[in-house]
Amino acid sequence: MLSAQRELLVMITTPLYAILIGLEIFLSKIHGKKYYSVKDTLINLAFMLIASAFEMLMIGIYFFVLFFFYEFKILQIENIFIYWIILLFSEDFLFYWLHYLEHNSRLFWAVHYTHHSSEYFNLTVGFRSSVFQPLYRFIFFIPLALMGFKPADIIFIYSATQIWGILIHTEYVKKLGFLENILSTPSNHRVHHASNIKYLDKNIGMIFIFWDKLFGTHQIEDYHEPTKYGLTTKISDENLSNIILYEWKAILNDLRKDISFKDKLKYLFGPPGWSHDGSRKTTKQLQKDLL
Repeated sequence: MLSAQRELLVMITTPLYAILIGLEIFLSKIHGKKYYSVKDTLINLAFMLIASAFEMLMIGIYFFVLFFFYEFKILQIENIFIYWIILLFSEDFLFYWLHYLEHNSRLFWAVHYTHHSSEYFNLTVGFRSSVFQPLYRFIFFIPLALMGFKPADIIFIYSATQIWGILIHTEYVKKLGFLENILSTPSNHRVHHASNIKYLDKNIGMIFIFWDKLFGTHQIEDYHEPTKYGLTTKISDENLSNIILYEWKAILNDLRKDISFKDKLKYLFGPPGWSHDGSRKTTKQLQKDLL
């Protein structure tokens, strides 16, 4: 069943992505916009292939773990319409907290920062995945299995929401009126990818933006402060392996310092930018200084 669902998604999305990416490249070319570079696009596609390989390796574990907890389900939703609606909202809520953790704990940021490493913002950037995320993502979806959602449906709805998550990586769609208060739109997601201090760690939701409004991580795109994409600290040598391993190497360097065990744990699990001597600053510290 899952195989058929995934095949259907691939059949629908592959030509869709190809058409939209081709159109975006064409428009950026004729409009003189530097939205793409050959090297960056190839890196994005390489990340997609690596992440897909990890997904395939982990799919059996996903099923085993989720099915194990599904056996202990505490709910049984009979109405199929309500079933899928609740699954969509619940999955997006849990993904918000997974994504929040990736921005607020350095260990998980070391996995996720690759997605933010491009200095461009286009549809192919949506494929620059957090390649190691499949190793732990399924843990956040265990509550869904306990709520009575079938493992195949959990995996399917995540794959389906990723379509939206890719399509919002574009400069060509401006603000969408009242939808800006409901959905994670291209405008909201441009903020998320920006390295401006004002925009750091904002607009974390995948489908719905009201989680950010509810939990204090929402930021409106301000046209008076144009977005600057990429990391706050530029990676000097942007080859594939260095992009993937850069932050892991930085963590190891910090752990080798002559500091207390408590400080080592903070370098590993504390927020990105934390330092024992104040030589670096976290997002909250930078935003406090900005204010």
